Amino acid sequence: QLQASGGGLVQPGGSLRLSCAASGFSVDYQAMGWFRQAPGEARERVSCASNSDGSTIYADSVKGRFTMFKDGTKNTLNLQMNSLKPEDTAIYYCATVKGPSCLPQRWGQGTLVTVSS
Repeated sequence: QLQASGGGLVQPGGSLRLSCAASGFSVDYQAMGWFRQAPGEARERVSCASNSDGSTIYADSVKGRFTMFKDGTKNTLNLQMNSLKPEDTAIYYCATVKGPSCLPQRWGQGTLVTVSS
């Protein structure tokens, strides 16, 4: 089971940290990623780390601003989001993924991030 939290309202240029608590498995041994869906848009991948080489890939739109990391002690997947822009407004979802292309397998419920002044 996956439980995301940390969303909210933030001004442009601000920061938020999303957290996804996992139960029933260890995040240290599971490929996982973050996805988002803006109003009227398709769900898109934000960041993902497959187990193939352990590297994290990011959408071009968030590179240099977002950082995904795991906390094994808390068994969470996290997304540090800095320099937020209005176009980052979306519902953010964590998911377990599979394969080098990070195909989502199991979804958590989303958390809403709104970037607005």
